[in-house]
Amino acid sequence: MFLEEKKQVIAVGMVGGLFILSAAFALLVALGAQTFLHMVPCQLCLWERAPWRVLLGIGVLTVVISPSYARWIALAGLSCVLISVGLSILHVGVEHGLWPSPAAECHVSLVTGHSFDDWMGHLPARPAKPCDLPDYPFGLPLSMTSLSALYSFSVFVLGSVAVVWLFRFVRNEEQ
Repeated sequence: MFLEEKKQVIAVGMVGGLFILSAAFALLVALGAQTFLHMVPCQLCLWERAPWRVLLGIGVLTVVISPSYARWIALAGLSCVLISVGLSILHVGVEHGLWPSPAAECHVSLVTGHSFDDWMGHLPARPAKPCDLPDYPFGLPLSMTSLSALYSFSVFVLGSVAVVWLFRFVRNEEQ
């Protein structure tokens, strides 16, 4: 009995660890690109970071909670990764001109009939990067957003396999 519970804890720890490490890696790469490569993130780039932050918390919660409940939390983590895949696809489509950006910050508002001071007052506090202008790091033919989409999809596939395995393992051990 004790050995079966230990196996469940290890299985949950592996899924939670996958979520924690993949989220930490994604956020550290984004921070590194912004800090060391001096890439300015657009608004969609900032949107893409939110699911990874949530996934980091879900990964920690998955590790510390009971295995019978952790599998449902792991399923929520998988939905975070799926949201990240969707945001990446949205951003790649904006970069390639397939559709306009839904972010208001990516569109310039035209102020007419006002003074120069009014115009300056409408400018954002920091300059924004257009969402349809891709960054190509390391001389690769793939943009940073395309690499993010590939990474998100890879984590989703690996996470799906791990969560299905976790559901089967915990369910079989409960019977």
